[in-house]
Amino acid sequence: MTRPRFNRILLKLSGEALMGQGQFGIDPAAVTGLAEEIAAAKGQGIELCLVVGGGNIFRGMAAAAKGFDRATADYMGMLATLMNGLAVTDIFNDCGLPAHLLTSLEINQVADQFTQRRAVHHLEKGRVVVIGCGTGRPYLTTDTAAVNLALELDCDAVCKVTKVDGVYDKDPAKHSDAKKFDTLSFQQAVENPQISVMDKAALGLAMEQKKPVIIFDLHKEDNIRRVASGEQIGTLIS
Repeated sequence: MTRPRFNRILLKLSGEALMGQGQFGIDPAAVTGLAEEIAAAKGQGIELCLVVGGGNIFRGMAAAAKGFDRATADYMGMLATLMNGLAVTDIFNDCGLPAHLLTSLEINQVADQFTQRRAVHHLEKGRVVVIGCGTGRPYLTTDTAAVNLALELDCDAVCKVTKVDGVYDKDPAKHSDAKKFDTLSFQQAVENPQISVMDKAALGLAMEQKKPVIIFDLHKEDNIRRVASGEQIGTLIS
């Protein structure tokens, strides 16, 4: 099946992707490499939003499991995504890739608050729009925020980058016979308990609104541009 070329995509990036070879925090070299990949995609006229997680700094669900109030833990996780957003935006701009940070929480001394009009304005000006703090509400993951924002900003697809080259029927790191899917229906992705590459609530929202999701490997050079151009990369869930 030929995939369409996209004009506007939302890229969902885990916080761990910013660590590079480290075990914690942010590796500027890894973010610089990401900037180069995105610049190549934007060179073809792609408008791009970026939602980043915070797992390299703080995981709200893990903290809640250790006794934190869940809402408090989730807000702490949102602040971790804001720290990542600040770093990503700063490094992107330093690399010559225009970027602007918006946040779903009201923190005016740090970043402009997200509104649809403001985000579209920056996209139309050719900037990467980096969005921190998820949805701004607890009990919702950054995966769900990515789908929600892609719908609000009329993005053609949600592109989630991972450490593997797509969706498998079981964990390929543990099973040598794991089978990779080139395409997958939302129903299959939601119902199969072995498929955990994206939050089920996020997949359910994408299914309800018929917003395609593409899962692919961040670490292969030029993959962001190739996905945006409609090449057969990773797994298309639709």
